[in-house]
Amino acid sequence: AIAACQAGQADGMIAGASITQERKDSGWLFSDGYYTATQTMTVAANSDITGFDGLQGKTVAVKTGTQGAAYAESLKDQYGFQITYFEDSPTMYQAVLGGQCVACFEDTPIMQASIKDGGLALKVLEDTANEGGDYGFAIFNADNQELLDMFNAGLANIKANGTYDEILAKYPG
Repeated sequence: AIAACQAGQADGMIAGASITQERKDSGWLFSDGYYTATQTMTVAANSDITGFDGLQGKTVAVKTGTQGAAYAESLKDQYGFQITYFEDSPTMYQAVLGGQCVACFEDTPIMQASIKDGGLALKVLEDTANEGGDYGFAIFNADNQELLDMFNAGLANIKANGTYDEILAKYPG
């Protein structure tokens, strides 16, 4: 999605893009935040790991360039684990399911939906979420500012009329 936007093949991206200063500094232009998401640690359903302390000397999976990866990177020295990077979530999940990695770090709502929708034998661990941050609609060309403004106006409208709360109640729950 990022490459398509940067190449001008798409006008914008809305795909769980966390609003970060690093991304803003590299040219991303964001809407107002539309959802606050945390990142969390997930293990195989039959794992005996219950928290970060169980990662000592083990390998965890992350998706390259994500907030989940940044979260794991911030913890690895303190808890003494190694990180293996993957290009997509399904491959990362399979590394945990197949035993190549003992855990993965992912945006909590994405992980919960993947487990539910995919029937994955994984579990999100309690008390492993970070503080999180907002997702935003992103553009990569200032000439598309009108699109960003329209998104922000629509977001404000659905928040004001209650539709936003209905969507959150129906999907993330």
